[in-house]
Amino acid sequence: MPAPETKPLILTPHAALQRYFGFSGFLDGQEEVISEIVSGRDGLVVMPTGGGKSLCFQVPALCFGGVTLVISPLIALMKDQVDALTGRDIEATVINSTLSWPEQKERLDGMRQGRYKLVYVAPERFRAESFLNALKGIEISLFAVDEAHCLSQWGHDFRPDYLRLGRALEKIGRPQCVALTATATPMVRADIMKVLGLRDPFERVSGFSRPNLSLAITAVDKAAQKDERMRAVIATHKTGIIYCATRKKVDAVSETLASWGLKCVAYHGGMSDQERERAQEVFISRKADVAVATNAFGMGIDRPDVRFVVHYEVPGSVEAYYQEAGRAGRDGEAAFCELLFNYADTRTQEFFIEGANPTAGVIRAIYQYLQNESDKDYEIHRTLDEIAEGADVKNAMCVGSALTVLARAGYIERFDVPGRRMRGTRLLKPDVLARAIELDEEAIEEKDRRDREKLKAMVEMSYSRVCRQKWILEYFGEHDAGVCGNCDVCREDGAGDLRAPTPEEELTVKKALSGVARMSRRSAEGWEARFGRGRIVQMLAGSKSQEIVSAGLDRLSTYGILKDKGAGYLNGLMRSLADAGLVHTQTSGEYPLMTLTPFGEKVMRGEAPFKIVWPDPESGKKEVGLKDHGHDSQLYSILRDLRAKIAKREDVPPYVVFPNKTLEALSRYQPVSTEEALNLPGIGDAKIQRYARPFLEAIQVWKKSRRS
Repeated sequence: MPAPETKPLILTPHAALQRYFGFSGFLDGQEEVISEIVSGRDGLVVMPTGGGKSLCFQVPALCFGGVTLVISPLIALMKDQVDALTGRDIEATVINSTLSWPEQKERLDGMRQGRYKLVYVAPERFRAESFLNALKGIEISLFAVDEAHCLSQWGHDFRPDYLRLGRALEKIGRPQCVALTATATPMVRADIMKVLGLRDPFERVSGFSRPNLSLAITAVDKAAQKDERMRAVIATHKTGIIYCATRKKVDAVSETLASWGLKCVAYHGGMSDQERERAQEVFISRKADVAVATNAFGMGIDRPDVRFVVHYEVPGSVEAYYQEAGRAGRDGEAAFCELLFNYADTRTQEFFIEGANPTAGVIRAIYQYLQNESDKDYEIHRTLDEIAEGADVKNAMCVGSALTVLARAGYIERFDVPGRRMRGTRLLKPDVLARAIELDEEAIEEKDRRDREKLKAMVEMSYSRVCRQKWILEYFGEHDAGVCGNCDVCREDGAGDLRAPTPEEELTVKKALSGVARMSRRSAEGWEARFGRGRIVQMLAGSKSQEIVSAGLDRLSTYGILKDKGAGYLNGLMRSLADAGLVHTQTSGEYPLMTLTPFGEKVMRGEAPFKIVWPDPESGKKEVGLKDHGHDSQLYSILRDLRAKIAKREDVPPYVVFPNKTLEALSRYQPVSTEEALNLPGIGDAKIQRYARPFLEAIQVWKKSRRS
């Protein structure tokens, strides 16, 4: 299939960016993507939440002569983006199910007359042949598919309506097409390109790293522990989203927050469109600072000051987890994300997987029921629950999934029932018997297997003691990712010894403090904070993010001065500087802001000595010449309890005795002598003399008990 032709440009991308958006330059990755698009190529763009993905199709739309169609899955998301565009004097509108056909026709006429540059369209509009026919004759310069992971049945948020888009492209003359998403594994990316039939496409995958996010996974046994952690996170971070797996849990958690006197909004699929839109509006307009929601909430939400995301239950995939966590800290400032993990919660996700993947036998049973109950017009007006009961299907979710399979195979079609909030079903091949319907049983089984593999990966990540961000980036195919220095694992494992700096380390600290000073304001009372830790780290690391460039922070003398250290190390360093009293975080305002302390100023000027706990950029990796017995949870628990007793006796944090990585190594390699123990990460001569003996004795006793 030939590539699309190059189109003449009305504006250059830089001119469009300056005139309509007021930016002098593009963010990391944007310019390369936009250059590819304005050159006329189809393409796939994977860019993390907050990375400026929308500009990648909005700017080209202003450069082209025709109209850009933007396919978007959520009504609220469309409204937010259209309102933002019209506020910048860009002609934009929306076509979705909230509009009557005359209203849709009026906007289609406007497209034909050249009144709009961007038109946001819901994917379900492409069900209607009348809508596809109405698009004929309209100059469509670009077909932009947002949230493109919804195209792939291997993705975490597959939506059947998206599957029509490949056919729609052919029907409207195959305009240039670009697909965009924030999270997609290599397999999902390949599926997107195949479904859309992209021609000689470019593929741009920006880094998935979100160094301003502090990811944590906390094991909990009971609901009371979840509520305790949730309450602590809200008290500390104030503004955020709590994700729940089910509607019932959303209601329960919302009631719990209300009983604490907290104002929150609830959001789930059981609410009406108006109720969900109202909840979203209340949260975005800052009339409530906490939202309790199922996973649809937040897709495209433009509230930058979300300081936390709590997952009350384990999500069904790493993709879903990271996309939802990424709704925190979109302003580039530090944000906290915590998953409250209880393995029993995986049963809910297994129920969802079962519902999304009915077996061929269940699909045929449902089809048989439709045949038996249809009227003379081969129609049946039943709710999904009624069909489930009639077909003797235990999981009602299977019905919706089975109907989707049957519709895609051409055996039925779904339609809106006049006067009722439900959809009916019409048999298109009523003479075909249930046993004769053709199903791709291999594909059905494969999708079920892959969905279960996704949940398995989510559980593995929850148990893992590898840097959270590194684990996630490797899952998405970035195999050279470093540690973040900011997650719960890095905070525990990165705690080294408290000591004075080497000359090189002292220079690094002075540079870091100089960066804090440049981003603060000097007053008669001392230093006044202006930016948070996340923004300071971005500046020191030389980030070209929108927050840095638009604020002019890339013009500071300290910009990129510690670029060679990386954001992971700098996050750990800033925490150590705070612990040592060299910097201070002000939490009284809307955002947590960081500035120098008087002590920090003296250190910066070389007028005072200091000691800090130094973060370990190599995460303490060491070759171990002992037999690896594999992780033993029982031995690990024994050693962890022993560490807690010693830490309590000496009145020190547990990691001062041994960090978790050292306990992991002790349980895995099971040394019985000090010589063997010295081979393990986190154990040096000082630790051997002070702490090692009781741990070695505990390992010996445990080994004897296993042999007896």
